[in-house]
Amino acid sequence: MKNLISTAHLHLIADVLKKSRFFSLAFWEIQLSELHESGEDYLEAILRLKEENGVARSVDVAKRLGVSKPSVSRAMSILGENGYITTGHIGSLELTEKGQKKAESVYARHVLLTDFLVKITGVDKAHAEENACRIEHDIDEDIKDGIQKWMEQNK
Repeated sequence: MKNLISTAHLHLIADVLKKSRFFSLAFWEIQLSELHESGEDYLEAILRLKEENGVARSVDVAKRLGVSKPSVSRAMSILGENGYITTGHIGSLELTEKGQKKAESVYARHVLLTDFLVKITGVDKAHAEENACRIEHDIDEDIKDGIQKWMEQNK
């Protein structure tokens, strides 16, 4: 399910609520701390760009994901605020330990699901990869583990 409210809007709402004594911020703080699908996509793109080119820059992320440079800039700001990335001395995007761990986890799910879809459906890798990209954000850990176990048993 797509989020109906952006992280930027949640931050704005949280700021307003912080000034009020009548609302609990627990819900908003939880929402703001979660990494959503688009954040996972950005982290995965940074990881893959660094593996392929040795460096990841905002312009490269924009090109890979097919989004605007301002969208990447906003996303990098949010990911930086939440401790997933830093910006290097030449404008390169660097994953923190937390960001690296999350990016590797997302990419591992992506690879597993791509391989699984190719194996069980017989579709080409590009088609499977498109679908895996949509599935990887919503799949439960126990389902992922079951797919992984099945793949190991059916090499």
